[in-house]
Amino acid sequence: MFFGAKDYAAAARVLAPLVEEVPEQTGPRLLLARAYYHSAQLRRAEAELRAIVERDPVEHYARLMLGRTLERQGRGEEAETHLRIASAFAGQFDES
Repeated sequence: MFFGAKDYAAAARVLAPLVEEVPEQTGPRLLLARAYYHSAQLRRAEAELRAIVERDPVEHYARLMLGRTLERQGRGEEAETHLRIASAFAGQFDES
């Protein structure tokens, strides 16, 4: 509902307590990271995504989002590492 209305800050307020309640579940944490990303709370998005990647290093979407989050923070070199890993997990290899 909040994502459909593009009210990402409200989505984050709803999702944060849920993630605290079930921190081991990837789904709610990914949604929280997306809400933070879309509401320009990039450091919070980064923290959630790093928690996911630490627990599940092959989580493709978390790697992709982490790369995009780092790009938005002007950390392109660091972002590139995560974007390449995400591409590899998706079966997309750089042919250059």
